[in-house]
Amino acid sequence: MTHTLKYQHWTIRDWEPRDRQAVSQLIGSVLGEYGLGWDPRGADRDVVEVERFYRATGGEFWVVEDRDEIVGTSGYYPVERGNKAVEIRKMYLLPSVRGRGLGRFLLDRLERSIAAGGFQTIWIETASVLVEAIQLYESSGYQASTGVETARCDRIYVKILQ
Repeated sequence: MTHTLKYQHWTIRDWEPRDRQAVSQLIGSVLGEYGLGWDPRGADRDVVEVERFYRATGGEFWVVEDRDEIVGTSGYYPVERGNKAVEIRKMYLLPSVRGRGLGRFLLDRLERSIAAGGFQTIWIETASVLVEAIQLYESSGYQASTGVETARCDRIYVKILQ
């Protein structure tokens, strides 16, 4: 499915191979802001290999642009954690675009796309230092769970779609 969405003045579109370096830099920058490390051979390998982790598995990976500059990312791919399950991954926004409803819009659109794909369970792993993200997930109906698999994460949330 091809996506090009608009939210306020931002464009949300499907990731393209030309985005690889800019996306890697953005995610590394946001992780660094919170004292978390960029790990291209481990937790962030999916960003380096978007084709393998997202496209080849039935997932999606989107970038958010502001006048041709990538200012955010988000994606999901299927996981073996229950019936028709996916994990939302790499939902990061630069500080300059936070606090304007963009994260909530992205999460809503991800959920709609996930549901349209026939998936029923959404997982999200995160770290306690990502306070804004945790507030977003909890206020959007995600429930704390157990079973964190990513070393830099210490929280996991789940949501069952109706």
